[in-house]
Amino acid sequence: MAITITKPKGTQDIFGPQAALWQYVEGKIRNVAALFAIEEIRTPIFENVELFVRSVGEATDIVQKEMYTFTDAGGRTYALTPEGTAPTVRAYLENSLHNLPMPAKFYYVCHNFRAERQQKGRYRQFRQFGVEYFGSYSAAADAELISVAHLLLTQLDIENFVLRINSIGDKTCREAYNEALLTFLDGHKDNLCGLCQERMGKNPMRVLDCKNPACGAIVSGAPVPLDHLSAEAAAHFEELQRCLTLLGIPFVVDKTIVRGLDYYTRTVFEFTSADLGAQSAICGGGRYDNLIESHGGQPTGAVGFGMGIERLLIILEEQGKLPQISQEVTVFLGGMGEAGAKKARLLAHQLRQSGISAICDLTDRSIKAQMKYADKLGAKYSLVIGESELETGVLAVKCMENGQVVQVQIDKIMEHFA
Repeated sequence: MAITITKPKGTQDIFGPQAALWQYVEGKIRNVAALFAIEEIRTPIFENVELFVRSVGEATDIVQKEMYTFTDAGGRTYALTPEGTAPTVRAYLENSLHNLPMPAKFYYVCHNFRAERQQKGRYRQFRQFGVEYFGSYSAAADAELISVAHLLLTQLDIENFVLRINSIGDKTCREAYNEALLTFLDGHKDNLCGLCQERMGKNPMRVLDCKNPACGAIVSGAPVPLDHLSAEAAAHFEELQRCLTLLGIPFVVDKTIVRGLDYYTRTVFEFTSADLGAQSAICGGGRYDNLIESHGGQPTGAVGFGMGIERLLIILEEQGKLPQISQEVTVFLGGMGEAGAKKARLLAHQLRQSGISAICDLTDRSIKAQMKYADKLGAKYSLVIGESELETGVLAVKCMENGQVVQVQIDKIMEHFA
């Protein structure tokens, strides 16, 4: 068959056993979220472009290079959602979710879209698990949020992951730090890429996140936020470390983490794994205490993270931890002749209504071909309905694993598989 249209670059078709693996991981996610009483939230896959410009930052890679934007018939400009925090904040404000008991906790499993270069674990359409806590400035909230991601990785039996934490300060110390950083960058401006030279005037910290190797070598000697914290921000970071220690969650303080979005304040963190190669981050997040206020809400402490599901699946595969998942079929009902086929279809229908998975032939196969089909499906049991079975009212139910056969009355078949 000639293929004239193929899927867009950086996207995937997910089906069969692979889809079952996605359901497995998503099931683990929902179970973990329930343990923390985190409620699910679902937002649109496209939003007003201004939402991301204002939230993520005009100088970020997402806004400058990666967003998929479009203008509809009414002249309105939208973007396919590149990340989940900004839409959740918008929904929190628009739906007056501040009236909920605080902290309000939300999780999402959503599709995100970024027009970036495809790499291992990085796609242009990707699925993300995210959690957002609204209504607490406490470092204990940061620690509990981090423990959500830690518990999920643990329950998936993922090994050799590392939690890296840092603090990038807040409004009281960011201005002084930016001045120190800008002084450093001015001395190397001619050797920075054009994008970094532009970012210097908008948000100098974005230069620290540049993926250009030449810029990375320069900023390796730059001042770091952790060395310029206010007393309050430093105390918050110390309390976070005490909370994580109390919970028994190991961590590494990594002064180089700044995260790539403008809304972060104070805590930033990443879970990383060497099994992902150059793109080592499994999960990233942090505190964003000013974001809700910047969108017209009341000052609200907030912290969240995002975790790529594709990356989880890659790590599970690399570590040999992917479970063997197959579609379970309880019984295959074969039919001989028109009357037998009709009875097989009727019994299959009745079994399904009783919650029992049942399959019958729909392509007029021979009995031999039907049994091969049942074997390929992995059916636990099989039976054949023909003239003699209809006359006697007795079915020979065969166990496909050991070949044992049990005689069952047709009118007792529901009870047999119950």
